[in-house]
Amino acid sequence: MDIGIVGLGHLGKIHLKLLAEIPDFKITAIYDLNTELTTELASLYQTKACGTYEELLDSCEAVSIVTSTPTHFELAKKAIRKGKHVFLEKPATDNYETTMQLLRLGMEANVTIQVGHVERFNPGFTAVKPFIGNPIVFEANRLAKYNVRGTDVSVVVDLMIHDIDLLLNITQSPIKKISANGSRVVSHTADIANARIEFENGLVATLTANRVAPENVRSVKIFQKNTYITVNLLDKTALVQKVITEKQASGEPEIIEKYVTGTPVNAIKMELESFYQSIMTNSPVMVSLKDAEAALRVVHEIELQINASLA
Repeated sequence: MDIGIVGLGHLGKIHLKLLAEIPDFKITAIYDLNTELTTELASLYQTKACGTYEELLDSCEAVSIVTSTPTHFELAKKAIRKGKHVFLEKPATDNYETTMQLLRLGMEANVTIQVGHVERFNPGFTAVKPFIGNPIVFEANRLAKYNVRGTDVSVVVDLMIHDIDLLLNITQSPIKKISANGSRVVSHTADIANARIEFENGLVATLTANRVAPENVRSVKIFQKNTYITVNLLDKTALVQKVITEKQASGEPEIIEKYVTGTPVNAIKMELESFYQSIMTNSPVMVSLKDAEAALRVVHEIELQINASLA
């Protein structure tokens, strides 16, 4: 399938490299506002350097949109209206309302649209999915060393949204209450955020995101009856601890530990491959615009509370 890439920054270059490695895709066009960069990469990957986004859309069947978040809506809307399949980096748009508009447009155009919530493909997370039943407690800590890239949005959109998506993926219960706070450190938006989300089924989630931390941390802990799951999303490993409630000879319950490691894969490459499969088989994508919209609704509520506390 012919695919084009718009946006050739840090993540765009990664998409370019990985799409070139997927034989099911042929990169037929690339475009970035930086014309010198576009020309340079087009030569390197032996593809077409486009002078406009419209030219790129006329040169492909599908498009990977890897630009800044505020541009996502207009770029995706143009692609959908031209009948192109769309891979849209996270967050889908800068608010849930425009994400819903894209969802409606996509249904009308009958095109495939997938959102790049890449942690869904993290081998550590996929390895423990079969062990997750009815979580009672969910804890997520996502800490990152300072990087100016991404500071145009709050840490909730930049980092926490990954864990919000994972959380919503493992429970279908409606949200009962959200409370949140945060603080600025180096940017005009929150750099540190904490949120507590309570669900109707009793699940309580606490999420922390920090982009001015001394070290990188990406961990998720899930508690449920007789099971405790710990996932290290950085090294893609997990520990599942099961409590056997039947009394042992010692009179104490037995705790069985099982270390699980997912198949070592490149999660971004895997999500792009799944995008292709969804197009070709006309099957549901792994991360839909509906999923993205749900995550953005939670982001919106968290940011409202944080902004009120920072005012």
